[in-house]
Amino acid sequence: MPTHNRGIRPTNYLLYQNGAPELVESAVIEEGLVCISVNGQELATFMCTPHRLEELALGFLRSEGIIQSQADIDLLTLSESGTCVDVWLRDLSFDLPKRAIITSGCGGGVTFDDLSGRHTPLEDGLTITPLQIEQLMKQLHLSAELYNQVRGVHTSALSDGRDLLLVAQDVGRHNTIDRLWGQALQQNLPTEGKILLASGRISSEMLNKAAKMQIPIVVSRTSPTSLSLQLGRAWHITIIGYARGNRFRVYSVPERIAVAEPAVNGFTKDY
Repeated sequence: MPTHNRGIRPTNYLLYQNGAPELVESAVIEEGLVCISVNGQELATFMCTPHRLEELALGFLRSEGIIQSQADIDLLTLSESGTCVDVWLRDLSFDLPKRAIITSGCGGGVTFDDLSGRHTPLEDGLTITPLQIEQLMKQLHLSAELYNQVRGVHTSALSDGRDLLLVAQDVGRHNTIDRLWGQALQQNLPTEGKILLASGRISSEMLNKAAKMQIPIVVSRTSPTSLSLQLGRAWHITIIGYARGNRFRVYSVPERIAVAEPAVNGFTKDY
C-alpha cells in the first residue's frame, strides 16, 4: 500500500475477478474544500488536492491580477487544519472583486476574470518539433508521481522545450496551472515563452491562464473545447491535442510546428 502523505489517502476496495472478490489495500487521491482569504476577507473557496497550498494560493492570486510578485505579500500562513490560506497584502486597501465566475474545471473552479476580454495576440517566435512533443509528453507522464500511485489526478508542467522546469498535480485541471504559476513565483522563474503541457482537457479558463502567463504553445493528452479554440486563435496560441506517442492534432497556429515541410494543408485562413 502506498505510504500516506498529503495528497494521498489510504483505502481498501474489493477487486472482483471471475466473480470472486479479493480485498485490496490501496489509496486514492485526496480532495477537499480549501479557502483563500485576503486581508481578512474570504476571496475564494474551491475543491482541490489539499497539499502544497501555498503555491496554489500564490498562483491563483497572480492569475487573478491581485498580486504581481511575492513582494506584494506581507504575510502568508496556512491554517492549523490545513484548509485555509490566509494572505495579507502590503496594500491593505485591497477590495474584493465584485463578481466571481464559476468555471468548468473539476470540482468547480473560480475566476474573477471575464473570459470575453481580449489579450494581446502572442507573437512569440517559439517553435516545437514533433519529436519534442513526443518526448515532453513522455516526461510529463513519468513525472506524474501522484497519478502513477493512485490515478484520478491531473498533471501539468512548464517546459523550455527540452526539459520540464516545473510540475504540478491536482484533482482540478485549472488548479494545476495556478500551482505552476505559484511555483514560478517562488522560484523567480519567468513563464513567458514557455510551453504548457497538460494531461487534461484544454478548457477556456485554462487557456485564459496560459495567455496571462504569456505561453504561446499548449499541449494536452486530450481535447480542447470549442471556446478554447476560439480564444487560442484570437490570442495566437498554438493548441495541440491528443498528443499520444508520435501522434497529435494541431488545432490553431500550426506554423509553430517545426518540420521540414509543414503539414498545414487543410487549414484555411481562419483555421
